[in-house]
Formats: sequence, C-alpha cells, structure tokens
Amino acid sequence: MPARKAIVTAAIGLHARPAAVFVRAVTATGLPVTISKDGRPGVDARSLLEVMTEDFECGCEVELTVAAEALPASCSLAEAESALEELRILLESAAAA
Repeated sequence: MPARKAIVTAAIGLHARPAAVFVRAVTATGLPVTISKDGRPGVDARSLLEVMTEDFECGCEVELTVAAEALPASCSLAEAESALEELRILLESAAAA
C-alpha cells in the first residue's frame, strides 16, 4: 500500500483555503487517497467536508495512503507513490498555507 507521512504546515491547519487547495490536488490525481493522524481510521482526502472536520491542525503529522487494491488499472504503484510524494510536498509547503 503506497503511503507517505507529512507535517501540516498551514497556520490554520487543513481548514478553509488550505483544505480546498489540498482536496483539489488530491482529486486531480484521480486516486482514492485517504488521510489520517494518530492511528485513527483515514478519511477520504477527496472530500472537503471530511478533511475539514478531522481537525488536521498546524504541526500535526498525517499519513496519506492509497490502498493497492483500489488503484485504477491505469495507475502503477510507482505512479501512486509519486502522486503521494507530490501531495506530501504540498502539505509541507507554503502553497497549502
């Protein structure tokens, strides 16, 4: 299962604009990405409402995952890993802040 850990750097966490930027980026990958923290079950990272209600605050470590069995037939594991890396970079950059 492709996965990446990231630190949320947006000052307000994943709320409002930063959450919208992140969700748009996830949706653009075409992958069923989940986001979780503290070992809790993940939520659909393509859903703005789910992301905003999980309280991903500034400085928290999150895990981004894609279940291998949920990958579209047209997507390889390497492509999924690459997409998760791009999302990790987004969460840790000023672009999502």
